Amino acid sequence: MKQKYKKLAFFILLLSMLTGCMLLSGCTENTENGSQSSYIVDSDELQDTENQMEFVPGSMKGSKQEETSENEEQGQTEQSRQTVAEENDAEQAKTAGNLEVHFIDVGQGDATLIKCDGHSMLIDAGNNDKGTLVQNYLQHQGVETLDYVIGTHPDADHIGGMDVVLYKFDCKTIIMPDVANNTRTYDDVVQTMKNKGYKTTYPVVGETYTIGGAAFTIIAPNKEYGNDMNSWSVGVLLQNGNHRFLFTGDAEEGAEQDILQNGIDISADVYKVAHHGSNTATSQAFLDAVHPTYAVISAGEGNSYGHPHAEVLNRLRAAGVSVFRTDEQGTIVAASDGTTLTWNMSPSESWQAGEAKKSQNTEKSEKAADSQNNAETDAAVSNPTDQTDGNSDVIVHITKTGEKYHSAGCQYLRKSDIEVTLSEAKARGLTPCSKCNPPQ
Repeated sequence: MKQKYKKLAFFILLLSMLTGCMLLSGCTENTENGSQSSYIVDSDELQDTENQMEFVPGSMKGSKQEETSENEEQGQTEQSRQTVAEENDAEQAKTAGNLEVHFIDVGQGDATLIKCDGHSMLIDAGNNDKGTLVQNYLQHQGVETLDYVIGTHPDADHIGGMDVVLYKFDCKTIIMPDVANNTRTYDDVVQTMKNKGYKTTYPVVGETYTIGGAAFTIIAPNKEYGNDMNSWSVGVLLQNGNHRFLFTGDAEEGAEQDILQNGIDISADVYKVAHHGSNTATSQAFLDAVHPTYAVISAGEGNSYGHPHAEVLNRLRAAGVSVFRTDEQGTIVAASDGTTLTWNMSPSESWQAGEAKKSQNTEKSEKAADSQNNAETDAAVSNPTDQTDGNSDVIVHITKTGEKYHSAGCQYLRKSDIEVTLSEAKARGLTPCSKCNPPQ
């Protein structure tokens, strides 16, 4: 019996030990599992941290992608603009006419004939003794009617021959600045306009006129300039298709600054150099704005002013501009169909500045010489009968059979009009007309 109880007790003890071992093993496993779980959590947190650390370079990558996208958009926008510009150029070329611009050699002066699709326009007409020359040139070009005549400003080397042109041709629109000059030359133009029934159209900046398939816009004068006749010059920007021509008369640096400030784009392919290449015009700022490929200088060979001046030639040369010169090459002609621009000769290659023939080569003496060149004084206009023999080379007009000599535009010249000097008219025994009061 005791032996049985011992076996039972041993069995219970053994069972208890096994149970204890099992419990102890479970605790250890839980502890290990807990440590492993904690490690996993820490690993996830580390992974999250790494992910967060990778977020920064990821954002930078996104920023670069955005920047690339923006650059692509800008490139597409620029390409789109270029495409639009090309389409506009193509459209302008389609509507362009057949344009010719004749820079007529009139010595120390200006005269430019513009022809387009059967229409004609004249800017200035040279000095007093060049009226017949301009008339003959226009007639040789088949001109019968002038749609536009522009007298840029009332100085003799620009409007001296205009009275002849106004009288000989049917002129539709005559544009001149709203300023008078107290000279016989200016008075001849005014009297001819009265005799022909013409009216002056005053320039308004921004107004545009059509001539065939081309058009021109008034860019100057932008204000009043008192007695500074040069700065009153009418400025014109002529456009035919993709080609642009700029004319500014004798506008000087102050007037150029006013043009730069009026908001009109004056960039041009061809720049008619202001004031015959004088250093009082074509400032660096103005030349930069025009940015021409070609320039034309109208000046007289061996003129007394030294035009064109070295400063202007140096600016043109530094800017890579090809220059044409009437003093070296005679009459210059440019032709444009809106796409292709051609010339009747190659540009000048001399870059030789003019040499002044007088010691008084300042702007003040230039203007004084201009007044002398007009061959007139204030008294000559207010009282023509007081003129002296100093005006013996002034041009007057006679008829084939008449016994009088006349001013340009006189009503008695309708059937016959012959230009002679005043001294020649007197030598023939002719006397002044009482109607038009010519020089005496």
